[in-house]
Amino acid sequence: MDAVLSTPVLFGLIAVALLFDFLNGLHDAANSIATIVSTRVLRPQYAVAWAAFFNFIAFMFFGLHVANTLGTGIISASVVDPNVIFGALMGAIVWNLITWGLGIPSSSSHALVGGLVGAGMAKAGISAIVWHGLVPTTIAIVASPLVGFLLALALVLALSWLLLRRTPYAIDRTFQRLQFISASLYSLGHGGNDAQKTMGIIAVLLFSQGQLGSEFYVPFWVVIACQLAMALGTLFGGWRIVKTMGSKITRLTPMQGFCAETGGAITLFGATWLGIPVSTTHTITGAIIGVGAARRMSAVRWGVANSIVMAWVITIPASAAIAALFYWLSVTFK
Repeated sequence: MDAVLSTPVLFGLIAVALLFDFLNGLHDAANSIATIVSTRVLRPQYAVAWAAFFNFIAFMFFGLHVANTLGTGIISASVVDPNVIFGALMGAIVWNLITWGLGIPSSSSHALVGGLVGAGMAKAGISAIVWHGLVPTTIAIVASPLVGFLLALALVLALSWLLLRRTPYAIDRTFQRLQFISASLYSLGHGGNDAQKTMGIIAVLLFSQGQLGSEFYVPFWVVIACQLAMALGTLFGGWRIVKTMGSKITRLTPMQGFCAETGGAITLFGATWLGIPVSTTHTITGAIIGVGAARRMSAVRWGVANSIVMAWVITIPASAAIAALFYWLSVTFK
């Protein structure tokens, strides 16, 4: 690839970025709908349409802090060129497809971060990394599921105490309705945090090609295109991962589903406003484990949870390695 891309090649790279965004929605559909499906509040086909709508309108509620972090805060903008973007996207896409095929709810977000780090280091070594952006993102690998766990645990314990005198039937009926709100909020947080990652990638590609002038920003058409691609991916759903998230970790009641979604949504809202690209997968998994542990520790299938944690640990290095390989291939065969 040349330093300045021809228009068709530039469009091709943007299309690859939007493909990643679509696969992100497909891969992470389970994060938005697993609880509301597993509690039988909505059928899967209606749940994905519900989640897709709130994924799309998320840009109306959040700033673009996460997009700015991904665009200039993981690797230096001066390192970015078309080969780096291509390598980063392919590293994330290939890792997403591998984990999607195996039904493992790994993080699309951290696959993209790993892709950027791997491709950036393949070009410029460790000097490519922007540490003040990468370190908080790495810390969030542990912090986001922990915060989701604690919030969901606190919510379910508080509500269990407050509703002690009500019948299980009355509680279920109430929280089946409330889950529409909590699932909407979680889908809003998902669209607000995850779609911005692709916005940042496309914007920094345009910036590297001189398309944005001297100031980095995210054009509005990029915002709409990324929100739409993610919403369409969510609409197609990721049924293999829904099964893992919704039933294999622990069995959920409507109240527990509400607590998991609410705890996860609060975590995502806070991270998005702080500009930290967290994992929606990590967050909702931590919240689901939290509500299961509130019932009793044995209610959580810890073997499944452990396998998910292992996927978290290897996502960044695995996607970084794949990204570096694609970067070298793009440079070799340019």
